[in-house]
Amino acid sequence: MPYKRKNIAFLALGCASLLLSSCGSGRNLPPAPSIANSSLASDEYIIGPLNELEIFVWRNPELSGKFRVRPDGRITTPLISDLPAAGKTAEMLAQDIKIQLSEYINDPIVQVIVTDFDGGPQQVRVIGATEKPAAIPFRANMTLLDAMIAVGGLSEFASGNKATLIRVNRATGRKQEFALRINDLLRRGSNQANIPLQPGDVIIIPTSSF
Repeated sequence: MPYKRKNIAFLALGCASLLLSSCGSGRNLPPAPSIANSSLASDEYIIGPLNELEIFVWRNPELSGKFRVRPDGRITTPLISDLPAAGKTAEMLAQDIKIQLSEYINDPIVQVIVTDFDGGPQQVRVIGATEKPAAIPFRANMTLLDAMIAVGGLSEFASGNKATLIRVNRATGRKQEFALRINDLLRRGSNQANIPLQPGDVIIIPTSSF
């Protein structure tokens, strides 16, 4: 009986350690989805100034068309003027347009598609120990690997596995910090280290300490 109690105690201790390690891993981001599933990322794209939008209003072609977001972040379409667009996803903007058009049309069906991602100022910044630090225009389905290819990879003395990603939480406006393992991504081909990026992300790569 004492032997069984001892085994149970060790098992409980092991479970507690596992739970604690799981809590500590919350600072890591999940890997990027495969290409087959990556179309979901475009749904989260945040519209910015100068983005081009294609707006469809079902059975109302005169209200549909391509519209450029103005530098002030607003758009003007038939029946709607100065509607804020920047800072919203395509789905959010479609809902806003639907509400505006409901004054003239019974239950309108609206779809918004971002057709030009390069016009807006949304960027991913890579700074620190890389071959050419840069601010890269964000595009849909962009991953950490895409960003590292764009800046030429790590410099000779980079500590890639100690890199961090700074991201602003859209809901709270607070900054979040996530651990990155760029060495594992570039030198070992680890898919787990390749994470999806968002507009406004800042990647900081420190140098190795000797």
